[in-house]
Amino acid sequence: MAETKAPNTSEEQLITDHLDIWTTAIEQKSSAGRGSSKKFSLHGIKKLRELILELAVRGKLVPQDPNDEPASVLLERIAAEKAQLVKDKKIKKPKALPEISEEEEPFELPKGWELVRFNDLGEWGAGSTPRRGNIEYYDGSIPWFKSGELNSDYISESEEHISELALKETSVRYNNIGDVLVAMYGATIGKTSILTVRATTNQAVCACTPFNGFKNTFLLMLLKASKSRLIGMGAGGAQPNISREKIINTVIALPPTSEQQRIVAKVDELMSLCDALEVQTENSITAHQTLVEVLLEALLKAPEQGATPEQTAQQFQQNWQRLSEHFDTLFTTTASIDTLKQTILQLAVMGKLVPQNPNDEPAAKLLERIAAEKAQLIKDKKIKKQKPLPEITDEEKLYELPSGWVWSRFGDLFKSFSNGLYKPSKFYTDEGVISLRMYNIQNGYIDFAGAKRVEVEPTELAQFILEPNDLLINRVNSKELVGKTAIIPESEEPLVYESMNMRAKPFIEHLSAQYLNLFMMTKVAQNFISSFAKEAVGQASINQGQVSSIIIPLPPFKEQHRIVAKVDELMALCDQLKARLTDAQTTKLHLTDAIVEQAL
Repeated sequence: MAETKAPNTSEEQLITDHLDIWTTAIEQKSSAGRGSSKKFSLHGIKKLRELILELAVRGKLVPQDPNDEPASVLLERIAAEKAQLVKDKKIKKPKALPEISEEEEPFELPKGWELVRFNDLGEWGAGSTPRRGNIEYYDGSIPWFKSGELNSDYISESEEHISELALKETSVRYNNIGDVLVAMYGATIGKTSILTVRATTNQAVCACTPFNGFKNTFLLMLLKASKSRLIGMGAGGAQPNISREKIINTVIALPPTSEQQRIVAKVDELMSLCDALEVQTENSITAHQTLVEVLLEALLKAPEQGATPEQTAQQFQQNWQRLSEHFDTLFTTTASIDTLKQTILQLAVMGKLVPQNPNDEPAAKLLERIAAEKAQLIKDKKIKKQKPLPEITDEEKLYELPSGWVWSRFGDLFKSFSNGLYKPSKFYTDEGVISLRMYNIQNGYIDFAGAKRVEVEPTELAQFILEPNDLLINRVNSKELVGKTAIIPESEEPLVYESMNMRAKPFIEHLSAQYLNLFMMTKVAQNFISSFAKEAVGQASINQGQVSSIIIPLPPFKEQHRIVAKVDELMALCDQLKARLTDAQTTKLHLTDAIVEQAL
């Protein structure tokens, strides 16, 4: 056994000396939309919690006291208590488990500690589910906990209750106050709680009544520290589970009773510190993102009533200057960069991203030519006559447009809208035509990863073939993704599209398809989509008429191209900045993991 010792100073300092690492090692869950605590994981604090538990169960968190009664004496008393309980027929004689082998010893034990199995420390039993058909079973006062309800260290309120009859006739284990519960099924494996009421559980929960001298709070902590091991023992595919037998066979290190109490107290103290760090970090991230949004929204503000163009330009310049002076400290998270990208798009369609050229042909002339060409196509029976779209009212105009711009209905800019090809998955093949699905539309471009191929008849190919600069729109998808668009690129082979998508064919002789696609990625367009997207069974949908009714700010033709070029340039810079941030963040995550590994 190891010599009696206090924890190393370096081990004690691990927690306090690396606070900057614990609080800044943050893992992004999603880069879409606005930042919130739901879109990042505080990886550093999570690893700190794991480190605290691991140091605790290895005897490295608090000093050993040579005056403590050794754990071996505690085990002798537990064995005597267990024998008496068996003799009194209060518990069944447990099945003898194998001696702990050298291979099972996880680490060198501190003096006074002993290796044991969970089975040695208490009486373990799983619950069950009474027959659902018997209403009397579920009309009672006994709390009946399921694995998903183990959400805190102490629990007392259950969603369901069963009766004394169910308890008797189904032999459901009735657990005592102070018993420790551990979940054994699916995503909840390893979740654990202490009961503060007498209660029972379903079969996905195992309960332990600790023997005298073994603290239930220490067992709770041991189970938390063992969570990854328990998950690793899970079997059963998509919904893994562990058995009572696997839990009770698990080997752990047992300290003296007095040290158990000191360890629990220290862990509680340090977990409270982690709680405070978590709140402080989340508040800091939220405040930072709020500041970014406020400063960026100032750029989008409508000019004050009565302001001259010169005054409006001056106000915009002042807001931009204030932002640019603090650029390095503001755009330090992926969420802030995503907000910047959305602001760039909005500035683009407000005419604030590139200067206007008074020599450009006004957009109103474009609309006249588009209307004339559409009329000729209808006359030549190349497209069907469309129902006229309503005039745009002053109330619909979202902001004042620059000179030369005009508001237009989205539908007036396209030759046609049509839904895609319906082919069940059984028609997918390795040899057919590439068929684009809703999953292939990504942030304004087509992602061919995972694209399927499908056999089509010549008439189907003619009807559903996609051409470069066609706009592909998600017609049916989740609420967040319906209405997303992408431009069809040049392709060496034919492309068709499936029924959950909509194809829109713009008058590319008079319009930039890239500008139309850019507009559909703005918050303005997304708000239009959200306002009429109907949701059913987890899927939202839009139709051709709704998309046609969207109003779009249309610049002169040449300015459309200048806007697209500037947006491409700025988005590339944002992506480079985000890539550097991601690399730096990855380094921090690796550093956090390395600190934990070295500590153990």
